[in-house]
Amino acid sequence: MPTTINTQAKEQSKSNGQAKRNGEPTSELMELFEEQLKDILWAEKALIKAIPKMISLATSEELILSLTDHLKETREQVTRLARVFKSIDKKPSTKKCDAMEGLIEEATEMMKDCEKGPKCDAGIIAAAQKIEHYEIATYGTLRQFAETLGLREAEKLLKEILKEEKEADQKLTEVAVEEVNPEAASEEK
Repeated sequence: MPTTINTQAKEQSKSNGQAKRNGEPTSELMELFEEQLKDILWAEKALIKAIPKMISLATSEELILSLTDHLKETREQVTRLARVFKSIDKKPSTKKCDAMEGLIEEATEMMKDCEKGPKCDAGIIAAAQKIEHYEIATYGTLRQFAETLGLREAEKLLKEILKEEKEADQKLTEVAVEEVNPEAASEEK
């Protein structure tokens, strides 16, 4: 009798973590993974529209180069995210990312309020790094979800994107520390 109870308990706990999707069982973590993929795909597509505005207001050549390189990477990341969707047999789709919308709105307001020059460049870097940190957190979480779910291809693709986001953040820090912030600090009001 105890064996039957233990077996039933194990079966019960297995089914508790699953929802039905297209008639097939899907874990709650898989469902969350898919929702977060839709969220970050929306975010990356929004950034493809937002980054050129930052580039147009930047004056530091290093900042312009960094943002231009990251725009190219962002386009590639959208393609890579489509491959992640394909790897889990889902069509790429988006869900509005309120967090990214807020970060982009904050960046837009900041850029509207400053004239071109070192102060504006410093503000662009600050806004871009907030965005990078959000992306790093999201991709780190998604990579871990993929690992837990045993989605090796998705994990590999997400790990590549995470590495790029960390490198972009580091490059922005270098531009800020080596050029933009000292220039903004030396400018008089």
